[in-house]
Amino acid sequence: MLNRVVVTGLGALTPLGNNIATFWKNIIAGKNGAARITRFDPSLFRTQFACELKDFNVADFLDRTEIKRTDPFTQYALVASDEAIKDSGFDLNKMDPFDVGVIWGTGQGGMETFEEQVEGYALGDGHPRFSPFFVPKLIANMSSGMISIRNGYMGINYTTVSACATSNTAIMDAFNYIRLGKAKIIITGGSEAPITAASVGGFSSMKAMSTKNDAPEQASRPFDVDRDGFVMAEGAGALILEDYEHAISRGAHIYGELTGAAMTSDAYHMTSTHPEGIGAAKAMQLALQEAGISINEVDYLNMHATSTHVGDLSEIKALLSLTGNNKTNMMISATKSMTGHLLGAAGAIEAIICLLSIQDQVIPPTINTENLDPIIPESLNIVLKETIDHKVKVAMSNTFGFGGHNGIVLFKAL
Repeated sequence: MLNRVVVTGLGALTPLGNNIATFWKNIIAGKNGAARITRFDPSLFRTQFACELKDFNVADFLDRTEIKRTDPFTQYALVASDEAIKDSGFDLNKMDPFDVGVIWGTGQGGMETFEEQVEGYALGDGHPRFSPFFVPKLIANMSSGMISIRNGYMGINYTTVSACATSNTAIMDAFNYIRLGKAKIIITGGSEAPITAASVGGFSSMKAMSTKNDAPEQASRPFDVDRDGFVMAEGAGALILEDYEHAISRGAHIYGELTGAAMTSDAYHMTSTHPEGIGAAKAMQLALQEAGISINEVDYLNMHATSTHVGDLSEIKALLSLTGNNKTNMMISATKSMTGHLLGAAGAIEAIICLLSIQDQVIPPTINTENLDPIIPESLNIVLKETIDHKVKVAMSNTFGFGGHNGIVLFKAL
């Protein structure tokens, strides 16, 4: 028999708040995190805005040695995981350290470090003066490695990479390892620090990002007829997954149970989702099947909905293939309209939103959407502009990534 898996701790570092309490308060209030980029001069770029962290000083959280040896994506991972670990309250001294693991996710890894080091070489005198920390700061697995080193966790440890489905991949893997009895607790989630010149320039050249430079706070508008691309964001989200019996035995606070998770591949295109959403629909179906839940029992769906033309519509088509275009009680929102798109960290942040929706019995809004695309039928209950009260027992979160990766996670109240 497979073990049950619950969530006992949460941590967040986002454009809408540097901890869970602030983040959730701003999500419920329908705030937006987009503004002109400050990390570099974006004047010559097609897209000149993003959702950056606000009032964040890493020195308030990490010591000088840790900062020197880590890229921002790892720093964000450490800050968010620290909050989640503290929130969970488990005592490593009462456990075998090999029973605690870390499965983290990042889509890009140390992009800032890579740019700085290569630029220094290219603009230098030709001598290869690279930092001895270049490779350790760059490689994606350093996030999970550093969480482990910082806390003494000696169990399963690695990092997943599946573009914008990355966090859900990490969560699903952690879920499966605990179900199989390979760990008692796993720290999971994702982090991303992509607001750099090369990253913004690369996505801009693909015409994947919004160019509403005159009104960045209104740029992310999922499902809107006038949507023109996603808004890049940075940050991290952390969840503590724990064996149910272990959590109960120590009297842990439980946010909810992870009951289903699934991945599929579109096998269609490098960067575009399947236009009919075939892979996405199958992933949702498999996650629901694993949880023993029908689509009609889902109270809240946090859609991937990045505000791109093709992506939003393919996800809608995937959902309609499951509902049969019938009216359900399921409420839908696209919270990237507020947070922006955290790429590899998006799934972690949105899983947290699902769990807090279960805790507080509310549905956060989709902001900025003024004119729904006519392809979206009235049978879908999309929550617009303001948070609503709603009974939430089951919440599902969708993520999709370049390469055709589809990752779904499903939570329910105990």
